Amino acid sequence: LCGVFADVLGIEGVGVEESFFALGGDSLLAVRLVGRVRSVLGVEVSVRAVFEAPSVAELAGVVERASGVVRPALRPVAGPGGGVALSFGQRRLWVLNRLDPGSGVYNLPVALRLVGRVDVGALARALGDVVGRHEVLRTVLPEVGGVPFQRILDAAELCDGSGPGGFPLEVEQVGESGLAEALSAFAGRGFDLVAEPPLRARLFRLGPDEQVLLLVVHHVAADGWSMGPLARDVIAAYAARCAWWAPSFVPLPVRYADYALWQRELLGDEAEPGSVAAGQAAFWRGALAGLPGELELPVARARPVVASYRGGTVPVVVDAELRRGLGVLARGSGASVFMVVQAALAALLTRLGAGTDVPIGTVVAGRTDEALDGLVGMFVNTLVLRTDVGGDPSFRELVGRVREVGLGAFGHQDLPFERVVELVDPVRSMARHPLFQVMLVLQNTPPAALDLDGLSVTIEPFVPETAKFDLQLTLAEDPSGGLSGGLEYAADLFDRSTAEDIAARFVRLLRAAVTDPDTRISRLDILDETERAAVLGDWAGTGDTPPATTIVSEFAARVAASPGAVAVVCGDVALTYAELDARAEMLARRLVGLGVGPERSVAVVASRSVELVVAVLGVLKAGGVYVPVDPSYPADRVGFMVQDASPVAVVAVAGLEGVVPGGLPVVVLEDGGASCRVVPGRDGAFRDDAPQDGELLLPDREDGVPEPPVPGPLPDHPAYVIFTSGSTGRPKGVVVTHRAVTRLLASTRGWFGFGPDDVWALFHSYAFDFSVWELWGALLHGGRLVVVPFEVSRSPEEFLALLERERVTVLNQTPSAFYQLMRAEQERRDADLALRYVVFGGEALEVGRLREWYDRRPQDAPLLVNMYGITETTVHVTYAPLGPDSPAGLIGTGIADLRLYVLDAFLNPVPVGV
Repeated sequence: LCGVFADVLGIEGVGVEESFFALGGDSLLAVRLVGRVRSVLGVEVSVRAVFEAPSVAELAGVVERASGVVRPALRPVAGPGGGVALSFGQRRLWVLNRLDPGSGVYNLPVALRLVGRVDVGALARALGDVVGRHEVLRTVLPEVGGVPFQRILDAAELCDGSGPGGFPLEVEQVGESGLAEALSAFAGRGFDLVAEPPLRARLFRLGPDEQVLLLVVHHVAADGWSMGPLARDVIAAYAARCAWWAPSFVPLPVRYADYALWQRELLGDEAEPGSVAAGQAAFWRGALAGLPGELELPVARARPVVASYRGGTVPVVVDAELRRGLGVLARGSGASVFMVVQAALAALLTRLGAGTDVPIGTVVAGRTDEALDGLVGMFVNTLVLRTDVGGDPSFRELVGRVREVGLGAFGHQDLPFERVVELVDPVRSMARHPLFQVMLVLQNTPPAALDLDGLSVTIEPFVPETAKFDLQLTLAEDPSGGLSGGLEYAADLFDRSTAEDIAARFVRLLRAAVTDPDTRISRLDILDETERAAVLGDWAGTGDTPPATTIVSEFAARVAASPGAVAVVCGDVALTYAELDARAEMLARRLVGLGVGPERSVAVVASRSVELVVAVLGVLKAGGVYVPVDPSYPADRVGFMVQDASPVAVVAVAGLEGVVPGGLPVVVLEDGGASCRVVPGRDGAFRDDAPQDGELLLPDREDGVPEPPVPGPLPDHPAYVIFTSGSTGRPKGVVVTHRAVTRLLASTRGWFGFGPDDVWALFHSYAFDFSVWELWGALLHGGRLVVVPFEVSRSPEEFLALLERERVTVLNQTPSAFYQLMRAEQERRDADLALRYVVFGGEALEVGRLREWYDRRPQDAPLLVNMYGITETTVHVTYAPLGPDSPAGLIGTGIADLRLYVLDAFLNPVPVGV
């Protein structure tokens, strides 16, 4: 067993008390250890057993007690020429290739810089030797009846160029400055796997004694581990051919076709209860039940309908000191370094807004039998590691969770990923990878020996600009004792700068976690000092407050400035500012007589009409608080609102007097608010000096002396109470002051420049706070308010005609309503609109759906503005002018008089983009 440990770890000797993980073992090497124990000792142990008994002495006890069936050994069984079915991994890649044969996203390039004289003929023959040795490199995958199979070409049939037995080796002259572009172009060409062998090679000559050999293998024929045997065999064959000898390779124990058959034998029939396939299928069904369909990541733009697979890579470096800390934490937690890195990545994704159910993909080498060690082929399988980050665990606790999930996954790694996808059956999309969108790879493939007499051979740094996933973090041990690699990102979603920020935050979080692993995830800092200062300082806004005023005083100023201007229109009824003021004043006096004043609420029940505007303005003039009661509300909701808000009176449009229960006095508005009558409450509760006649008009003063003004409200008196659904579904009354409304308009005035020439549509229910912006935005700027009848608001075609007829300049819409209006406007190409602004609010906006709006009006499009806010913060808190290329999820800049913070569930400031 000591020898088995040493062999897997690649070291000379292992003591019986030494830990596998302390000597450099990790999760993937533990899988190889299990396979080595199987082949050498003939017993079956689990990956979990290696973690729980990591020393030679401890594992020896497990081996001694082991019993049960040992999985079948891999042996030669396939006949010549192929004809066997594809391996499961090959089948998935074949399907992807059939969908897009021109794509190079699944190409595996390896570039070798060769300094010294290169014998091109010998190199071509050496490549031919390697293709002859590894059948999979000369295997095409045709189909019969839609079912693909392996057809192995004869080496002589393929290697008919560049001299006897030579592989077709293209040679291209290129300068150093053009090398990267040339490598990318050659590596990016797709393969037609039905007819084309999955290997091509090109030698790029940089000078007489310097060249780069680029080998490109399709993933269907190789994996990351394969690059070592491939490069090693090419170098050995070249050395032999330069000496005019054929290479004397040690024969391979099996062929790739043997593996494909063995894989099916190993798994067995999933319908058979005792088979490996049945057991692993049951595990994955349970492990991935309810998996989120897509991770929310801090993307720079919306996901396209079909992924382009364009990408880039930014460097990630973990220094030697931090790497040592990872090892200490891993050993202390009974875990591997990979598990600690996975925990850190999951924690980071959670902090970046991905939620607490975080699936991360990884790959396993799949070489569970030692006969596969030197074979080129596609053996890797993909696993989904589902991490629960809920409950704000400490980092050490999170590593423990990751360990348990990982041991389960690694113990059930044989079931092909494509079968796991079928079992989970997620919503399929051409825009994203199924089951997970973030991949983690910790490379532990052995380095290839590249020594060659007379020729210096080094790996040429070359990273294709492709991305299979939204993000892929790849790390490997480096000569400094640290870890180095890169974060690959999908260019469809991320800018390079965004990926650089994510990479930096990963290392920052990893360092904080290793320094104090008992810190809760929420307290691990992912912002640097500069960014923290920005999001908490200048970006949060100044909080400069405009002068305090009231709705009533600002409306009075508009009346004084333009008494004859039209204030409100509904159908054929129109009121000037002076008329609206007089009718609201009449109502205010009646309400004062009923005991209405500051902090006294009045339920307002109105259909969409001029009377509605008179009602809410009259309540405010009386100093009261209007409580909108939509007449369509169920009786239970109305009853709750009345009980909760405790109004002292009701104002209702004629015909709606009975909507509010409770026997309160009701002021009934009629004739466009020109008259009102009072229906006494159940107890006849009027003020002592109030008339009691049941139907009263505002009396004229016989002495000609004007009525004394009704005492007005102060800025901090409540103006209205709007009931929202609340987080529990129970209605919740939100009290908003006059100051809050007037400061909203004052603080946004510089952005919009609203004025008396603007025409606003009152489209929304007055019980929805968007109406506050519409109603007072029009009247406090001296504009004209067009009340949209309910029936018209539900017909996009009729509403479009109203906008055209009334020359509306300011339109406020929920996105869902605007999408319908867009369709109506698209059908009526001759619509002549006067819009200056369309302001969105109330729900999330899908920016991509506005493209056709911009396409139809490239020159004269009104400014589209997204505004975000909630009832408690008085309609809007942010402003975001939009364009055809605006990013998704944009809520914009905070309104000037506010200080705006974006916080996570633990009230930490989040990074930019989250």
